[in-house]
Amino acid sequence: MDFPGYSPMRGDKVQFTAGLLSVSVTGAITSVGILRDGAASMELALPDVDPQQRRDLEQACRDRQYQYELFDGDRRLYLSPWLTLHEVRRSETDGALVITGAPRSAS
Repeated sequence: MDFPGYSPMRGDKVQFTAGLLSVSVTGAITSVGILRDGAASMELALPDVDPQQRRDLEQACRDRQYQYELFDGDRRLYLSPWLTLHEVRRSETDGALVITGAPRSAS
């Protein structure tokens, strides 16, 4: 799918794939397009998951390509292109894991 724009999409499940890791995370999930330094990126905010799953996701993201599918119930809202990681951080407000990346061609 193309870049979804700058309006946040909210879902309740994301299927995240990076390298050999494929993880499904449920909860309050937000995906939004952002513009930084003139380049479009995607920001995915995942709920504060269990510590081992968080470590697995953080490790899988490092220096890798990743892709995700965002769902609301059984309905797929968005399938990202393969993205190149720009940043993995923790949200200071709610502890969410925030993953930011850009399409391969934009890196």
